[in-house]
Amino acid sequence: MRHRLKDVAERAGVSVKTVSNVVNGYLHVRPDTRARVQEAIAELNYRPNLSARNLRRGRTGVIALAVPELDLPYFAELARHVVTAAAERGWTVLIDQTGGSHEQERMVVAGIRDHMIDGLILSPLALTGEDLAGGADGTPMVLLGERVDHGPADHVVIDNVAAARAATAHLVGLGRRRIAAIGAQRTAEGASARLRLAGYRAALEAAGIAVDDRLVAPAAAWHRADGAAAMRTLLTTGVRPDAVFCFNDTLALGALRTLHESGLRVPEDVAVAGFDDIEDGRFAIPTLSTITPDKERIARLAVDLLAARLDGDRDAPAQALTAPHRLTPRRAPSAGRTADRSVE
Repeated sequence: MRHRLKDVAERAGVSVKTVSNVVNGYLHVRPDTRARVQEAIAELNYRPNLSARNLRRGRTGVIALAVPELDLPYFAELARHVVTAAAERGWTVLIDQTGGSHEQERMVVAGIRDHMIDGLILSPLALTGEDLAGGADGTPMVLLGERVDHGPADHVVIDNVAAARAATAHLVGLGRRRIAAIGAQRTAEGASARLRLAGYRAALEAAGIAVDDRLVAPAAAWHRADGAAAMRTLLTTGVRPDAVFCFNDTLALGALRTLHESGLRVPEDVAVAGFDDIEDGRFAIPTLSTITPDKERIARLAVDLLAARLDGDRDAPAQALTAPHRLTPRRAPSAGRTADRSVE
């Protein structure tokens, strides 16, 4: 049997309004009365009817998260953190996958397939500022990933240039000079790739190492198979790398496979660094050095921004927040314990 507010009020000997005030966290309730109500709530195992409360406020209690690919571990891990942060506010998260398609992303912005939601967290690849301004239905929205030029929505990013520079500098610090990059993209959707390539180039230039375009391998997608194929191409250029920076960890896992199949040792022959710090990289052999974006912080910032829009001024200027990251250099198990180092 599910107990009602009235049942709690009768058990505590107070009015229904007083119970409501306690449940909603209002301060102007006498301590002894609050204690009595809280005791009655515990005894009855009372749980507020969030659906009814949301409907009274003109809300559904449901937000949406739309990401390009759920089978990329980074987005799956990020989704978990968004669900956790949203649950703390009593929200349910509807998750959608766009495939990075321009049309699919426009559909999501226009109303996520006609679902009634209070807000949207979107990681876009193909949308422009014009798409966002013209296609939105008034639902509060927070963007993840690269900033959309002149976008009208709040935004949470990490500093991709600084992070890629730190990963490449780490490889330079190991004494490597022929450092390759895997993941370059020339499409309009490749904003993250362009920024990470810029960070890679900046680190080499700062170390006095000339950028060799033969060591920059493109990848149309950032999956394991793409990383494996790009690594095979790099090994046939005639300029064999002694290190490789992969633009995400799944590319790096594919590169590790090719290096193993080619009889090359990691990190002795070729050092490998990735980006995203997915769980798989911590269990690879050897474990994967990587850039660790604070995925939990990214999720909480996004949920907090959405809540601020829902509870405050929806017409206030858009905010852009940068979440922290750190470099996590790792060594093979025989070489010692894993070390973490923060990057400012």
